[in-house]
Amino acid sequence: MTSEQPALDVDRISAVIFDTDGVITDTARVHAAAWKRCFDEFLRRRGRALGRTLPPFDVRQDYLDYVDGKPRLNGVRDFLAARGITLPEGSDADEGASTDGTESADTVHALAARKNRYFLEEIGRYGVAAFPSTVALVRELRDRGARTAAVSASRNCARVLTAAHVQKLFDVRVDGIDADELGLPGKPDPALFLETARRLRAKPAQAAVIEDTLAGVEAAHRGGFGLIVAVDRGRQAAELRRLGAHIVVEDLGELTVSGRRRDSMVVDL
Repeated sequence: MTSEQPALDVDRISAVIFDTDGVITDTARVHAAAWKRCFDEFLRRRGRALGRTLPPFDVRQDYLDYVDGKPRLNGVRDFLAARGITLPEGSDADEGASTDGTESADTVHALAARKNRYFLEEIGRYGVAAFPSTVALVRELRDRGARTAAVSASRNCARVLTAAHVQKLFDVRVDGIDADELGLPGKPDPALFLETARRLRAKPAQAAVIEDTLAGVEAAHRGGFGLIVAVDRGRQAAELRRLGAHIVVEDLGELTVSGRRRDSMVVDL
């Protein structure tokens, strides 16, 4: 398929894998805000220790370049490396560190844990919304006989899907908890998508991936998936196509569906 043909043929594609944050749910902006809060606090502490002001985390460019779609620890490492900063790795025990902005024992694990707490605070306060066009597309796909999956590098995937009341729309969920248990590397490695296709009992060439991140599109391309749809929420259409997207849309309402149907009932929320 080409980017000029925004269609999905269920006769050719038997399973569709949806990224969660930014494709199923409108939580990418919440992740970005949590990253900014976490990194800006750290950069202010670091700047005071160095006697100078460090540039804050850019909620648009830094988010897209270094953390979007990646496991939290990788996001911390990649952003710090871009700023020329090295921190001790630390351990899961660092997750008990204070979050009042005054702690001095910063580690990779501590920053990742802080970001996660800030994210959970936000969704606990404001809830989670699913994109209506995504919900409509998933229902149409299932009505036509396609199997569907939700994928996320986050360990909070189940909580997010449940908060958005869309968990019943997916046959399979593969997330950061599964990745940790199975030792799967993060995107742009295709391992998470390949494991999802295996659970859906679909060959990658007969499955589609719908993503909104550069790392996710690259992972789907490296995994040999038959159709890669990119949702361009960050004005990255050219880069998404360069990394392997067959179709680029601004909203999944632009994507049409054709092909077989089934007699069984649609799964409703």
